Amino acid sequence: MPTHPAPDRIAVIIPSYKVRRHILAVIDAIGPEVERVYVVDDQCPDESGRYVAENCRDPRVVVLRHEVNQGVGGAVMTGYAAAAADGFTIAVKIDGDGQMDPRLLPIFVQPILEGRADYTKGNRFYDLSQIQRMPKIRLIGNAGLSFLSKLSTGYWNTFDPTNGYTAIHTRVAAHLPFDRISRRYFFETDLLFRLNIARATVLDIPMDAVYADEESNLHIRKIFGEFLGKHIRNFFKRIFYNYFLRDMSAASLELAFGSVLIAFGLIYGCWQWFSSMQLGVTTPAGSVMLAALPLIVGLQFVLAFVSFDVANVPARTIAPLLPDTHRNR
Repeated sequence: MPTHPAPDRIAVIIPSYKVRRHILAVIDAIGPEVERVYVVDDQCPDESGRYVAENCRDPRVVVLRHEVNQGVGGAVMTGYAAAAADGFTIAVKIDGDGQMDPRLLPIFVQPILEGRADYTKGNRFYDLSQIQRMPKIRLIGNAGLSFLSKLSTGYWNTFDPTNGYTAIHTRVAAHLPFDRISRRYFFETDLLFRLNIARATVLDIPMDAVYADEESNLHIRKIFGEFLGKHIRNFFKRIFYNYFLRDMSAASLELAFGSVLIAFGLIYGCWQWFSSMQLGVTTPAGSVMLAALPLIVGLQFVLAFVSFDVANVPARTIAPLLPDTHRNR
């Protein structure tokens, strides 16, 4: 007897931490295309999980509770695990503070259902006329973090990395190393890094953000230094994993030779400059050229590598290739 594929099922994950004022309105706005809503109480001091359980009459809502606060990343990954275990196809993460319009959910899930993406995320920078509504500190901070994210994650075609409105195919989510992904504010960017290592396809979804009376726990000035260090770490890990450990190409050689030539040019040039300064003589033209030529050639090699890396953004979805261990239960 021929078997028919199971129907696609959509679940929503709402991390619940200090969102008591808005969360019921967010749940009410979620459309009928969603079969399950996981509210993850991340040890909320306002007991928002209990508040939802006592006041929400939506039968789709399931409240999950953490005994210890794990941050937004920990709450989302708890939701991912529950959605995958319960056989859902797509898990959509929406914040409970009212900044994200649940009516946009069909736009986020459609590319995944059509096989054009493994993961979709919001981009508040697409409509230039709407950017003026964003607080200036968020605008500048997000622009800087977006550039660092391109370097560290390898998704040169995405922007607004801290945007938490996301959707993921649960097959892809189930194969992510949850124990190694950052659980707090760096979660969205660290997740993108892990998705690139898995060669998952990511697509930006244009959206507007709502800034009303909600309080944001993310302060760009406080986390920029921490994020910078983690971006640098992920950049070197991504380059090593993708271009030397798991695969090698002409780009790998360009980066290796370019780095060696640049290092030689800098070290030799500094040594010649220091020696000439100590002796009080002019550096010979031949020594200057011997330092400059490797720098120029090395820079060309590195630029060629960057060009290859920009063009090497994952373009084929991996979800259809991954085993599905839950939906046929």
